[in-house]
Amino acid sequence: QISSGCNLDLSTVFLSALRAKLHESLDLFADIILNPEFPTEDFERQRTLQLAAIANEKVTPLQMALRALPPILFGPKHAYGTPLTGSGTEETLTALTREDIVRFHSTWFKPNNSTLIVVGDTTLEEIKPKIEELFGSWSRASVPVKDVHKVARPSKPRIYLIDKPGAQHSVVIAGTIAPAPDMRNEVALETMNNIFGGTFGARLNMNLREEKHWSYGAASVLYAARAQRPFLAYASVQGDKTADSISEMLSELSGITGVKPITEEELDKVRQQQIFELPGAHETMNAIGGLFGDLLQLGLPLNFYDDYVSRVSALTTSELEQCARTLLDPREMVWLVVGDRAALEEPLRTLAIGEIVPTVA
Repeated sequence: QISSGCNLDLSTVFLSALRAKLHESLDLFADIILNPEFPTEDFERQRTLQLAAIANEKVTPLQMALRALPPILFGPKHAYGTPLTGSGTEETLTALTREDIVRFHSTWFKPNNSTLIVVGDTTLEEIKPKIEELFGSWSRASVPVKDVHKVARPSKPRIYLIDKPGAQHSVVIAGTIAPAPDMRNEVALETMNNIFGGTFGARLNMNLREEKHWSYGAASVLYAARAQRPFLAYASVQGDKTADSISEMLSELSGITGVKPITEEELDKVRQQQIFELPGAHETMNAIGGLFGDLLQLGLPLNFYDDYVSRVSALTTSELEQCARTLLDPREMVWLVVGDRAALEEPLRTLAIGEIVPTVA
């Protein structure tokens, strides 16, 4: 199996092969990385498919929101200010040429800008000579510096409203900017988020889904990125409960940052979940490879999980409360709502959160 992909920081080429055919498979793997042809017909076909995907995203509520939010948080000039769907924009795709792709590959695909992760029944002594044979002539060169300049968190709340006429449900996202990954507080930040909205039993889902029955599910996520990251708390909610749902989300934000602090019981529950799910989450070769790929993307040390259990076990509620106050201040959140503007605008206005800004995906 061979595939390629990308995220906010990395381009990847993936190979999974039988050990008996590993050397032949590596020959093909290296050829794809070093000598791609980018046939014109394939380029045009992929562009057509991508444009069709964007057209579909622009009428699908969650994807509409994920397209619109990054430029609001990071600005259009920032490397992370592009749609979180990963599909780009129609303007960029229309202007793109095959030569642009060739130039991108020749600019960024350099050995000094790459990392090879190998997982399987092999050893460094066995695999290294083959790797050096295949990639030894790959020329080093300087690569550009990616624009991930530091940006300020939202200075005041606003509601960005994307009209979806006749929609029976609304997508609601509260978004802000989280700090870049840091070995010193990443575990505390992860644990705090798991209590707030990162697990099924978190406060956000228990409120909007289990207690109010206004949503099929509500959650929060620290989006994976090497620099400052998007933080999103989101839910798809019953249309006539959109404003009420935002009010409840605000209540949860205010609660965890002050009036309803994290309890020892909540910490113990999430602590056990994070520890007990660790072995099963990292038991396959693909999972282990993905684990190191994640650490590479986030800029965390490769021994991050060596003392993970002890660091989770040592967490205190006061540490998590400090994380909550730093990240979840509702005064530094923007809101993005996708729904029927004619039905929603007035109820949203009565929330008195801030200016309502009509927006497009």
